[in-house]
Amino acid sequence: REAILAQARFRHGIQPPPSFATTLLSPGLLSCIQGIMSATDVKPTEVKLFGKWDYAGLNVADLSLTDYIAHTGSATTFLPHTQGRFQKKKFRKALCPIVERLCCSMMMHGRNNGKKMMAVRIVKHAFEIIHLLTDVNPLQVYVDAVQNGGPREDSTRVGSAGVVRRQAVDVSPLRRVNQAIYLLCTGARNSSFRNIKSIAECLADEIMNAAKESSNSYAIKKKDEIERVAKANR
Repeated sequence: REAILAQARFRHGIQPPPSFATTLLSPGLLSCIQGIMSATDVKPTEVKLFGKWDYAGLNVADLSLTDYIAHTGSATTFLPHTQGRFQKKKFRKALCPIVERLCCSMMMHGRNNGKKMMAVRIVKHAFEIIHLLTDVNPLQVYVDAVQNGGPREDSTRVGSAGVVRRQAVDVSPLRRVNQAIYLLCTGARNSSFRNIKSIAECLADEIMNAAKESSNSYAIKKKDEIERVAKANR
């Protein structure tokens, strides 16, 4: 322990006390320890999701969603399991890492509540499948799916005293992200129910189809339906 402390002092420009070097360590032993320490010198690692997927270079094409798809700064994590209290205050969930939001949304229906490690494993497997099939960073595919999956126009109920009509309204960026994640998870859950395909495979298919804006995606179909109803209620 003393030798390691001396090496740390030496590395930071603080020379070890001469009494320490002469009384405890011979010069040969000291140089040997220094060699071992330099060989095992740990450099700061780059943060990658699951140790594989790089956050650098992620592109959010939709400018309105850049502040609500958290993928920079403190949102870059090795695991989508930060245990942050994102529901304590309004809009705080916009700071939650975007992949962690997918994991939380996968924990739906009573039997799956609270099983976050299972949700993390499902997302990890889904990202592996996406990379195998597309040969692209799965984080970028997922970000594209979130951008494409949320409806941009919706209809709300307006009126009182029994006279109720539908009025088309614009959708806020945060709700677009929330709804896209919800629709992706719902589509994956529905397609894997009573199916030989695993939930990870279905989630990977749903994300890839949504990223391509394919009509095979549940999220894209629901988005188109919501926007079509809203257009009729303008």
